[in-house]
Formats: sequence, structure tokens, C-alpha cells
Amino acid sequence: MAIFRSSYSLRLMVEEARKLTEHTSVRERIDSVLRIMGGSFGGTYGKGRPLVDALENVAQESLLCEDFALAQRFQRFAGYAGGKLYLDTLENYYDEGARQRSEEFMRRMAAMGAERAVAVLDALCAENPDASAADASALFRGIVRSTEHLSIGGGEGGVQLTAKHLKRLQEYGHMELVLRNLPRPASAEAARMMSDVLAEVDAGALAQLIELRARRVGLASLRDAVDNPASSEGALHSCLKNQEWIFGGAYVAELARRQYTPDTILDIPLLRGDGSLHVVELKRANVKKLIVRRSGHLMLGAPAHHAVSQTQNYLRTLDESRQAVLARHDIDTRRASATVVIGHSQYVSEGITPHEVAETLRTYNSHMARIEVITYETLLESAERMLTLSQEEQESGPIEEPTA
Repeated sequence: MAIFRSSYSLRLMVEEARKLTEHTSVRERIDSVLRIMGGSFGGTYGKGRPLVDALENVAQESLLCEDFALAQRFQRFAGYAGGKLYLDTLENYYDEGARQRSEEFMRRMAAMGAERAVAVLDALCAENPDASAADASALFRGIVRSTEHLSIGGGEGGVQLTAKHLKRLQEYGHMELVLRNLPRPASAEAARMMSDVLAEVDAGALAQLIELRARRVGLASLRDAVDNPASSEGALHSCLKNQEWIFGGAYVAELARRQYTPDTILDIPLLRGDGSLHVVELKRANVKKLIVRRSGHLMLGAPAHHAVSQTQNYLRTLDESRQAVLARHDIDTRRASATVVIGHSQYVSEGITPHEVAETLRTYNSHMARIEVITYETLLESAERMLTLSQEEQESGPIEEPTA
């Protein structure tokens, strides 16, 4: 059962976001959100599917106005209203005071941990002046193992954590990920030097490095899912969520809304630069009959033909609903294009090689107008090449204009 949320904090964040745009169409949709929420401090705020849809409409309109930051903001608002994000997550993004409090909490926790570590080392050295680094490592490993046995004791019927405590555990998990990736200087002097270097880092270059690392992590997750023969379409979809860059530079964003007609729910709807729709249909990677051999010739098997036929029906429905979708969502679905991602050469049977898989798909696609069929292997290789080029550009720096 869906869990819908709303709050005074969300209303304040929506009102603040309204100040960030000069586009009349975006403001009109934000006003629709505020009308649905209604209420005042301490009151009850409108929520449910209408609120989620209204927030997604703001995100869609922001995309069309090329305000991608605002679109992402309202996609997160919709995620909170739809029960997918905690309010704490939104506040850390868009509430400066809340973010500072969270950072202060993590700083205090890190400082407390370091302080206790020093106390433990002092005790070790007092008991054993000749203790080595190996002894210290063994001691800390023992402490870590012992914490796994700590508990709050038994209770009648067991102990159930509240939502508040679950969120706190989630914060600890986030902090652990951050600390795990921190550099580990060998001395206080090295730590000071690192702090000085970070203070001088160009913010734009740092943002690009972070984005590149995030993309590599996302690509690695997708590769792991593809290499797992048991991965479902849902698992693959999760790895590709909000990763529109993987499909190439022609797409400016993944649309928040997946349903534009009553009987069509799209896997990944992408927005082209001209405001038109591109549909990505995902199927499993483990498809043994992706390519089959008949009378000495290679051709697509039944699973691929079924996927293409399904996608053709999507495009036909979108063509027929063009006027209604354009009027309601400002998305042009007439003559939309599509990509079907299915299979991987490692799972293809009958001894068919990766080269033969690629050649067969290339021949098939050359006779298609609006639908392209690719494998996860092709998708991964293309994305890896894009990341490599981006990293090389990042490392080489900006190209200087020749002087006359």
C-alpha cells in the first residue's frame, strides 16, 4: 500500500523553490501544488496521488524550460510525497540550517570516535610500551567484532525500531560510506597539507570528478546486475534509474512521469533536446534465444521480436494520443523513437559468438526506422567509452585557444 506524505516543511520548501524560477508556466504548476497542499502552520496539508502528480508536473515543466536543477528538486519533492524519501533527506538538500546541523552531528561523531581511539591507544601503550601497529590493529578489530554482539536486550515480543530510529541508522550508514572513502593521511602534517589542497580545489573541477565517480559506481552496479544470470528486469531498471547519460548525449533528462496513456507504462522515458519523447524498453540480460540459427542463417529469436512488438504498440498508442499528451504534459509523443535493451552475448546459446550477435543486430537495426535493439553488452561498452573520454578531458584540462 502506498504511503503518502506532506508537511509544513515541504510547503516551505515549495514556496522557496517558487522564487527560483522566472518561467510563468513553471510558477503556475507550483501554484497548483500549493493549492493542493493548502493549510497553514500546525494544520493538515493535502497529500496523496494528486500532490505527487502535481509535483511531477512541475518537474516536467522545469525540464522543458531547461531548468534541470529545479526539475531534480521537484522530483525529490515528489519522491518524499510518494513515500520514497524521508523528510530529513530533503532538508539536507534544501534546508541550509538542517544541513549544517547534520554536518555538525557527523563532525561530533567523528571527533568522538577519534577521541575514543586515542584513549584506547593510550591504554594499550600504558599496558604494553612495546606494542606495535599490528597490536593496535588487532585491538581495534576485536573492538569492531565485539560491537556486533551489543544489543538493547530482550523484550516481550521483541523490539521494533521506530521510524525515527530507522532513519538514524540510515544516517549512520551514510556516514560510514563517507568515512570509508576519506583519505587516510599518515601523519598530522599530511592531514594539514591535504586540508590546504582541498581548500584550493576548483569547485567546478571537483564537481566533475564527483560526477565521474558517481557514474562509474552506477556503471559498476549495472555490470554486476547484468553478470548475474538471475537478475530480473526490475533489478536492471533500478540500476538504470536516473542514469540517462548511459544512453548518450542526445537526451537531456529522464522524465519523472512513466505513464502518458491509460494502458502504457514506460520503463525509462527520456526527453530529447527538442522536447520529444524517447522510450527505453528494458528486458532481461539472460536471454538464451536472443539470436538463433535457422537454415544456416542468424536471426533474432522470439524474445527479441516480442519486445519489439510490445514497443511498437507503445509508439502507436503514443502517436494516437499526441494531442492529449502534448496539451496535458507538454511532451511531444508523435513519431517518438525507442530503444530496446535486451540480452548479452555471454548468455546466447548454440555457440553464437559476440561478433555474430553484434552483426545480426546491426543488420536487423538497419531495416528499422524508429526502434533500435541493443544488448546490455553494447550499452555497457558505449557508456565505458564515454566515461573514459570524459576522464581524459578532465585530466588534460581545458584546451587553450591559440594566440595570434
